[in-house]
Formats: sequence, structure tokens, C-alpha cells
Amino acid sequence: MAALLARTRAGVRRLTPLETLAAGRHGALLVDTRTDPQRAEQGELPGALVIDRTVLEWRLDPASGSRIPEAVGYDIEIVVVCRQGYSSSLAAASLRSLGLWRATDLVGGFEAWLRAGLPCADAPADVRR
Repeated sequence: MAALLARTRAGVRRLTPLETLAAGRHGALLVDTRTDPQRAEQGELPGALVIDRTVLEWRLDPASGSRIPEAVGYDIEIVVVCRQGYSSSLAAASLRSLGLWRATDLVGGFEAWLRAGLPCADAPADVRR
């Protein structure tokens, strides 16, 4: 698995928690793929769209009939967030393979966000099915 992650991450600029916060403030789509129990335990990522990993590509591919309204083109910036930053790397690579060339992820996942002292959302999550 370590070799797969290394290949997946090669040449990709992954974001720190502070860079992720700034990216969201500048219009990047923050996409939280954590499970419902993980989000209930850890908290919600402010401004994030919650998209289940099993439908991620269909919701974010602009050519998909099942896309979300925010999936307007292949040059949108997307930051995928998971619990620890492993599955998000694989998810971002999958999005890049679809042509979403600016897809990346949060180094260390939501756990790094919390360690950085960044806030959790007060409002309910924006869950997209």
C-alpha cells in the first residue's frame, strides 16, 4: 500500500490544513469523504460538501448525468478530505484520472485539521447523495 500511495502522490501538491482553509475561502470545493460515524465523532469540516466515496466520481465529473451543480468544469480546484489523509489521496488521484487536474487532498486528513486547532462547523453538513 505504501508504494501505491507514493505513486499516487508523486508530483502532486497536497495541502496543509491552513492551505486547505485558504483554498476553501478562495472558492475550492472542499469534499469530505469521511463516514457519518467519523463525522459525528470528530466534527464537521466548515464549508465542505459531504460526498460518499462510493459516488465521488459521478458527483464531481462535469460530464456525468449525476454530477452536483458545483461540478462546472475540469479546471475547478477540489480538495478531498478523509480521516487521516490516505483514502483522500487515492480519491484525488481518481478524480485527476477523470480530467479534474486540480484535485488534491489534505495532508493528514481531518485529524491534521483538528491538530492544527482549526474550527469545526456549527451548522449541519452539506451532504450530497
